[in-house]
Amino acid sequence: MSDIIYPLSGKRVWVAGHSGMVGAAVVHQLQEIDCEVVTSSHAELDLARQTDVEAWMADTKPNAIIMAAARVGGIHANNTLPVDFLIDNIQIETNVFTSAHAVGVERMLFLGSSCIYPRLTAQPMREESLLTGPLEPTNQWYALAKIAGVKMAQAYRRQYGRDYISCMPTNLYGPGDSFDLQLSHVLSALIVKAHQAKELGAGSFEIWGTGKSTREFLYVDDLAAACIFLMERYSSEDIVNVGYGREISITDLAAMVAKVIGFEGVITKDLGKPDGTPRKLMDSKRINEMGWQASTSLEDGIGKTYAWYLDNET
Repeated sequence: MSDIIYPLSGKRVWVAGHSGMVGAAVVHQLQEIDCEVVTSSHAELDLARQTDVEAWMADTKPNAIIMAAARVGGIHANNTLPVDFLIDNIQIETNVFTSAHAVGVERMLFLGSSCIYPRLTAQPMREESLLTGPLEPTNQWYALAKIAGVKMAQAYRRQYGRDYISCMPTNLYGPGDSFDLQLSHVLSALIVKAHQAKELGAGSFEIWGTGKSTREFLYVDDLAAACIFLMERYSSEDIVNVGYGREISITDLAAMVAKVIGFEGVITKDLGKPDGTPRKLMDSKRINEMGWQASTSLEDGIGKTYAWYLDNET
């Protein structure tokens, strides 16, 4: 395993976006480390307002930042809210990066997304494939904003020597995910659909598209562990993929969700809806060779997520 080069113990660590799925998981795991975790609610700090971010950062002076704040959503949200996904995310990133530099933040981890890679890039997706082809049209606005964040981290490292790094998580799920069918990603949407069908005694629930597209899903606690791992052990402008290591078709995913939830009816397909990118699997060799590996199986993770959904969303 790679050596620790930046111990978080004793540091003041700001988790930007702590109330989101990723941020909450990171905060939970940081509490196991002897560090001071700093958070800010949206009511306390609007990350889209530059002067507010500058003032808050100057007052708080974090040593390190895990940048998990972003506007996120599924295919429908990306398709219908392109301005929000492009502008809001670029504003948030710009404000945090410029303010971090101004107050001398020592380390920052920027969380990107697997959607930054070209739509038809070679699979599994390697870090080197960034900017080698056209993006997936259904989430290009979000992808462009995330690419901008990656380039900000690299630019500050090159021009000012700032120790900013970036990781690219694959598709995420877990406690704290969005279960709003208008905004949610595919796995959480399937949980809602299967649960509602079971509760209503319906004979079926529907998935979008052909179901042939394949995706890789990483449980959010595994990503949180990877974030801390990279913060303490990695320093380079090269981006790092963080994935589960295996892919599954949407059809098979729906069947697994139905099994976990106990729905025994039929799964139908709306062929008028888009499939999105045909295949998405990350090449996570870089972080695996450093000594990190996902530890939560997909079926176990779905079970934990469903349990959280029952306790918090129903």
